[in-house]
Amino acid sequence: MTQTILIGAPVDSGQRRPGCLMGPAAYRVAGLAQAIRDLGHGVQDRGDLAPVPALGTCPNPAVDQLPETLGWTLALREAVDDALSEGGMPIVLGGDHALALGSVSGAALHARRLGRPLFLLWLDAHSDFHTPLTTTSGNLHGTPVAYIAGRDGFDAFPPFPAPIPAERICLYGIRSVDPAEHAALLDHDIAINDMRVLDEQGIVAPLRAFLGRVRAAGGLLHVSLDVDFLDPSIAPAVGTTVPGGTTFREAHLVMELLHESGLVTSLDLVELNPFLDDRGRTAKLMVDLVGSLMGKKVFDRPTRSFA
Repeated sequence: MTQTILIGAPVDSGQRRPGCLMGPAAYRVAGLAQAIRDLGHGVQDRGDLAPVPALGTCPNPAVDQLPETLGWTLALREAVDDALSEGGMPIVLGGDHALALGSVSGAALHARRLGRPLFLLWLDAHSDFHTPLTTTSGNLHGTPVAYIAGRDGFDAFPPFPAPIPAERICLYGIRSVDPAEHAALLDHDIAINDMRVLDEQGIVAPLRAFLGRVRAAGGLLHVSLDVDFLDPSIAPAVGTTVPGGTTFREAHLVMELLHESGLVTSLDLVELNPFLDDRGRTAKLMVDLVGSLMGKKVFDRPTRSFA
């Protein structure tokens, strides 16, 4: 049995389209806690966090809502570190992807304390490898991987504890990368399993190879799942839709493989914007994917007939 700890993070400061702050409530309404309990795991819901007061500036005038995002980073860093230190598996309910600036920081603090390597699986349409200095949109939800990897330009943020080396980061399902991000990624040798790679090699082989490296190193694994990892035809409730994402079965297969690995120690659920959803279908799908991650099998799913 895994003791999961739900941490609500109604972060809406990493981008300019309001609505992600409703994400934690949508996951609760969609039955996330009960879905986990039904699989025999413990659930503790710690409610929603609030950002701590913070100040920060950036020479790039495009950067938006930096103090708010910095406050969320500090709050989530502490909350995730605390949950892991108590022996729990934190599941951060977002909120836009800027929350990973804090959630992965907390996981890195815990890993450093244990003396174990932290690995990152980034399930996303985007590489999120801008820095506050290179972003032209100014949206800080496009910067977490750069911060995690130790890129320069994050002077307003606390130093990332033990930046994760490129070989321990896997970008998976990528299909939208800005030229500046692409150029920087070429300098960092991060594993980029974009949709072309997954089309050619299949959904399983690249993921199993990465999980094998995690296991061989005795590592901890943080998984960050963005709604836009999924194709918008099945998951419309996201402000950054990119066609060509994973299908229903491909996404479930990824979650099933992660469960079978037994390696996942912390999880983000990000970019759900319930205002853009269709009767909660995206929230329900994300809850179902967490079910697969926590051990739900194909044969546990009821047969459905459609007229």
